[in-house]
Amino acid sequence: MNNAAAPYLTDLFGLHGRTALITGGSSGIGYAIARALGGAGAHITIAARRQTHLDQALTRLHAHGVTATAVQADMGDPDDITRLCETVPDTDILVTSAANNIRHPMGELTPGDYEQTIAVNLTAPYRLGQHHAPRMARRGWGRIINIGSQQTHRAFGNSGAYGVAKAAIGGLSRSQAEAWSPHGVTANTILPGFVLTPLTEAVQAIPGRVEALAARHAIGRNGLPDDYAGIAVFLASDAAAFVTGQNICVDGGFSIT
Repeated sequence: MNNAAAPYLTDLFGLHGRTALITGGSSGIGYAIARALGGAGAHITIAARRQTHLDQALTRLHAHGVTATAVQADMGDPDDITRLCETVPDTDILVTSAANNIRHPMGELTPGDYEQTIAVNLTAPYRLGQHHAPRMARRGWGRIINIGSQQTHRAFGNSGAYGVAKAAIGGLSRSQAEAWSPHGVTANTILPGFVLTPLTEAVQAIPGRVEALAARHAIGRNGLPDDYAGIAVFLASDAAAFVTGQNICVDGGFSIT
């Protein structure tokens, strides 16, 4: 790298002085994004349901030189979301990565399955956006990064309620962009392919399924959490000031096959 490149890239992609809240930040894509944004200079707060997982994630983040704190919160619990907003009243960057997926056939989903799935995957991102976006707008700068799914625009077996929520997440980002982008706040959705994370362990356990899904990706492999580091830094940075309201596939070509 030449001498001019480092400060140029820092100005373009650096997040020094910024703060970021990442739900689901203790594992999977959420953790990879937390590490990436922290590595770019942001102060990180991760939120997740299990305290032991948060403690382990903090240890790993600190080992990478990331300045990070954690808040235990269940995104399916309305009171926990209220408490999270009170504990972290302001942030420059909001990443909604927490998710659940109750993998029952559509005809076997109970009302409780549906309500729990919508609460974690849609209501929590909506409520957090409603809290933080107006505050970002008053400061004239903000970034909302929602994590969608291939099910934002296509079906996937035995994930019906999850598909409903993730389709709505794409619409949420567009609505957030329409409302807040005139005030310097962008909102976008990242659409992963099939990623090897704790959320997909049930599918990974099916013999031959991982290999079959890898073959469906144009690049011939399934995704890994670290595949989402670059897009997260880009969308969180000044480099993406003109990108808003978009559903961005980061899926190794899964969506084109």
